Amino acid sequence: MKIFHIAIVDDDINIRQIVEAYLQKEGYVTTAVESAEEAITLEQENPPDLWVLDIMLPGMNGYEFCRRIRAGSETPIIMVSARDEEVDKILGLELGSDDYLTKPFSPRELVARVNRALQRWKQMKSHAEETAISALVLDKEKRLVYSFGEEVEVTSKEFQVLSLLSEHPNRAFSRDELLSLIWGFDYFGSDRVVDDLIRRIRKKLDKIPLETVWGFGYRLRTLEGTKVE
Repeated sequence: MKIFHIAIVDDDINIRQIVEAYLQKEGYVTTAVESAEEAITLEQENPPDLWVLDIMLPGMNGYEFCRRIRAGSETPIIMVSARDEEVDKILGLELGSDDYLTKPFSPRELVARVNRALQRWKQMKSHAEETAISALVLDKEKRLVYSFGEEVEVTSKEFQVLSLLSEHPNRAFSRDELLSLIWGFDYFGSDRVVDDLIRRIRKKLDKIPLETVWGFGYRLRTLEGTKVE
């Protein structure tokens, strides 16, 4: 069973301590920070499953932090603020927050909203996994490739490259690395053979995000529904 990690971003130490105590009692792992700048570091090093985010923060405010998170993540965000203006709530929701609480609030109500937000998040992910056909499936034992449920015929080298890239999503491999790992260290031909192979893969699997890293090599971007079996 997954233990969810909740981040509390608030410059009031008393609120941080109270919220942490209630969430930990509920069984969550928590991290509390006092600024958006610290929260950015947390997002990079140990991203949480949900943010409890104060709006009025020193330095970068909660609105701007919410905007930055939403630029690359759908992690649930519950905003809290001492301001009870309708325009503040609307702005927070428009920027992508999932809920809004006005200070002073009941810690038990916050816990209930955290539980609800995470339940919705789990249901959304579960539904997506149940209804989506896998974009790319590699069966290593049978050496078969499927794209959106359809089998795609590939050569041995094409399968090896797809396996390597899918096992390391978002990592850029240089042409020299691919030559060494796929063709072997004793291969002395041109690295154009790599470009030709990638071109053939793209022709067969034109819907997968196999990207060129200009002047370097190739990478496979994170792809929802990719499986290596």
